[in-house]
Amino acid sequence: MAQVLVIGLDPATFTDWDPEPVHAAIARGRARFEEHGIDAAYCLVDVDREPETAITEALQHGPYSCVVIGGGIRKHEPYLEFFERVINLVRRHAPDAAIAFNSTPDDPADAALRWLRPRP
Repeated sequence: MAQVLVIGLDPATFTDWDPEPVHAAIARGRARFEEHGIDAAYCLVDVDREPETAITEALQHGPYSCVVIGGGIRKHEPYLEFFERVINLVRRHAPDAAIAFNSTPDDPADAALRWLRPRP
């Protein structure tokens, strides 16, 4: 069974908005992994509370076939340097894992499947 790690921002750490729709989307995303028989772990971080430590610890629970990095980390311009650190942590601690990017919290399984399926 393939193992996948999803790294993203913890929606509960943001103020002034309702995190429940994102939590619901994450739950749907987890269900999609189960539908495909993929063992998925999630590492949802607070960028203000040592996220690199949490990510490193999660990566050490591998080996992972694929690491999916969420859009909240890579799309938000102020997090560009953090995104670079995440990529380098994955390269260092999971060098054999494919790296994939999802579009929404609903579709990390689709992102991982692009790299887990045999390529023609």
